[in-house]
This record gives sequence, structure tokens and C-alpha cells, in this order.
Amino acid sequence: MSTNLTIEQIQDFKGKYPKQIWPLFFSEMWERFSFYGMRGMLVFFMVNQLNFDEVVANLQYGATQAFVYAFTFIGGLFADKILGKRRSLFWGGLLMIVGSILLAIDPKLFFFTGIAFNVVGTGFFKPNISSMVGNLYKDGDHRVDAGFMLFYAGVNLGALMGGYLCVAIGKGQLFGDLIAENISWNVAFGISSVFMIVSLLTFVQTQKKLGNIGLSPLLHLPESKRKLSEYLTFASSLVMVPIIMIMVSKTEYTDIFMYAIGPIALFYVFYEMKNFSAVENKRLLAALLFMIFSIFFWAFFEQSGGSLSLFAANNLHDNLLGLKLDPNGVNNSSNSLFVILFATPLGLLWLWLHKRKMEPNTIIKFGLGFIFLSIGFYIFYYTKFFSDENGFTSLNVFTLGWFIITFGELCLSPIGTSVMTKLSPAKLQAVIMGMWFLASAYGQYFAGLLGANIACASENANNVEKLNIYADGYKQLGLYGLIAGIILIMISPLMKKLMGGVK
Repeated sequence: MSTNLTIEQIQDFKGKYPKQIWPLFFSEMWERFSFYGMRGMLVFFMVNQLNFDEVVANLQYGATQAFVYAFTFIGGLFADKILGKRRSLFWGGLLMIVGSILLAIDPKLFFFTGIAFNVVGTGFFKPNISSMVGNLYKDGDHRVDAGFMLFYAGVNLGALMGGYLCVAIGKGQLFGDLIAENISWNVAFGISSVFMIVSLLTFVQTQKKLGNIGLSPLLHLPESKRKLSEYLTFASSLVMVPIIMIMVSKTEYTDIFMYAIGPIALFYVFYEMKNFSAVENKRLLAALLFMIFSIFFWAFFEQSGGSLSLFAANNLHDNLLGLKLDPNGVNNSSNSLFVILFATPLGLLWLWLHKRKMEPNTIIKFGLGFIFLSIGFYIFYYTKFFSDENGFTSLNVFTLGWFIITFGELCLSPIGTSVMTKLSPAKLQAVIMGMWFLASAYGQYFAGLLGANIACASENANNVEKLNIYADGYKQLGLYGLIAGIILIMISPLMKKLMGGVK
């Protein structure tokens, strides 16, 4: 494996972006095509193909997504201690390919098995590619936020394509004349597996450009001892697949897991703090506070794959600016389109403001993220005032809500990923990145509970009543988002002290 470039040489780049960010960009893009394509299909597939009721489907969705993001903490831990970021990413990609292929073969028979492989695989893949992006920059490099903005555009380019295409193919609304109805879902899951393979090949063929970034932390050990540790890691992750399959299919086990994994992760971080200085430990506390706020953000935002998916299918017209489009496809992909359009310009705006000493700090960006989220959910609420007598409302107004929420996401998600790399000590970086995604897991988990509550309230309601119940639920979420944003901005002086000069 070529390591002809040192990390210092990579970080000493000129211009706005390091050239090594591009292969990571494309690898993540295709992996997100696979992930968001599958995510967009879950609730609709469970309701319409597995005959789950809407409450159960929302709970299953929340459980699945919670495990996906919870395992990023475990994947980050194994990467930091045994595999290294590169090998961890490769192993995770292989597991995701196996899961997607199983779903392509028979999505009904292998539904929970395929999901379990994807859960464990994403845990190894996701935190490590994000951590490697952070490794491309020196500590204190103000360009890192713009770099994560660009990387985030890659995430959403994949999400845009996968989020719309996979659902549309599965429902027979795209290539329906070429694909037999009884295999349309097989094809949709199959496409997800193909692009996961493309993602992994992209990384394998370009990883030599990363120099010594992401190599195993055990290279100093005898090869036999290092290999044994790696093989034990691979075997233990395979053992987790049937366990995850059972826990995802029985959501009561998800409750137990979520009650346990967070405290365990916190205990581990507090245990590791004894190895760091007071300044580093204060920064870790700041990172944990950012994570706590992000839980609330994702609990609201991730209604996209749960209650908003059903709202789109049941209550939205199929006309967007004069074009006939699948409302669920628009729900799954419009946010990604807006991210692609505005992530890089917003990242460049941060650079422009920085030169003029006007760039808002990370805390203010987080607070703005919640305020934009709040406005978007109020717009979802106001869709009910544009409805017809059958309970169908404007896809245009609904999409406007996603347009506003996108700016909230851009103020929080890539900035949060960036600040995790800034606040975490190098020896704990993948673990902290995993905990950042673990916070997302709790957001996903609570998103499922919130969606289930809305679905339960609308059970046996007609379409007009459903519209009003869902809209009123989104109004409440908008209010809570606004309160969270105000609180975050109010405690910004405390956060600044904890961050110890990190911007």
C-alpha cells in the first residue's frame, strides 16, 4: 500500500480544497445512493408489501435507523483500536453489499437479514470516511468547514439519485414498462447493491492518494498478532448480524439497546478522559453538548423517512411546478437536491465571511439550524390550508418547507461533523465521530416514536382528518425546534469557554 505522501504534505495544500477530498467525495456519494435509496423504500415497502400497519412501520423504521447510526460508534471504536479507518471502511462496504444483494434476491424473505447486514456494515463504513476527510486538514485550518460542505454535497448527490430512483422503480413508476411488476422491488434493491459496489471500488482504486491516513494503529505489532485481532473483529461483527436481525424485528429490544448504548458510550469517553489534558477534556464536553442538541434536530428532521413519507403518499398532489412527480419521491429527494445546489455556495460564503472576520461561530450556526428547521415544519403545518375536499394538498408548499429545512441542515450537519474532528483528540477521533452518529441514532429512534404517535392518533381517520392530525403534529415540532434554537444561542458563551479557542 503506497504511503509516498505524508499527512503533513497532504495537509499543506493550496486553494480551497485538498485534492484527496474528491475520491472520498465520490465513494461517499455512491454509498449514500445505496443507503438513501434503501431508506426511502423502508416504510412504504413495510406498509404496502409486508402489510405492516403505519404505527408498526414507523417503529420499525426508527429501530432500523437507530441501529444503523448506533453502530457507527462501535465501528469507530474498532477503527481507532484495531482495524484503522481504511480497513474498517472496506469491511463495512462488503457487509453492506451482502445485505443489499440479499434484499435484491427476495426482499420479503430476507428483509430483516438484509437490513441487519446493512446496519453492521454502515457502522464500519460511515464514521471512518468522515474522519478521513477531517484528517486532510491541519488543526485550526479555517477551510475545514468548507471542505465538509463539499463532502456533504457528495452525500446528498447520492441521496438525491437513490432517494428518488429506488422508490420510483420499486413502485413501478419508473421503467414500469420494462420491469415486471412482481420483480420491481427486487430491481430497486438490486440497484442499491450495484452502487454500493461502485462506492467500494472507487475507494479501493484511489486510497493510495491518502498517504498514511487511515492505516491500522497496530502496524507496530507482529503481523500474526495484528491479523488475529483483525480476524476476531471480523468474526464478532458477523456474529452481530443475527442478533441485530432479531433486535430490529422486535422493537422492544431496540428500547433496551438504546437505553444501554448511550450510557456505555458516555462511560467509555469519560474513562478515556483521564488520558487527556484539561483543555482537551473541556473540548470533549463541548462535543457532547453539540451531540445532545443534534438528537433533537434529527428526531424532527428524520420524519422524512417515517411520518412525512406516509403524509406524502396519502395527502399530497403529484404536481410540482407543473411537473407530474411522485410525492414520496419528492419527499425523499428534494432536500438532497437543495443541499447539492446550496452546500458549496454556503461553504464558500463561510470562507468569504471569515476573510472579513464576520463568519458566525459554530454555536450560532447550530442555533440557526434549529430556527430554519422550525420554519420548515411550520410550512408543513400550513399545507393544510391549501388542501382540497379530499384531503390532498400542495406539493409545491410542501417542497418549500424542505427548501427552508435544507439551510437548517447545512448549518448543523456538515458543521457538526467538522467540529467533531476539531474538538476530539487524534487518538479518539473515530470514536467521537461514531458518537456524533450515535446521537443521530437517538434522533432516528425518537423520530420513529414521534412518527408512530402521529400515526396512532390518525388511525381509522379519513384522509381529511389525517391531513389535519399530521399537520398539527408538525406545528408542535416547529415550536420545539424554535425553543431549542433559542436555548442554544443563549448558552453560546458557555460553549465558547468549553471549546477553548476552537471556532
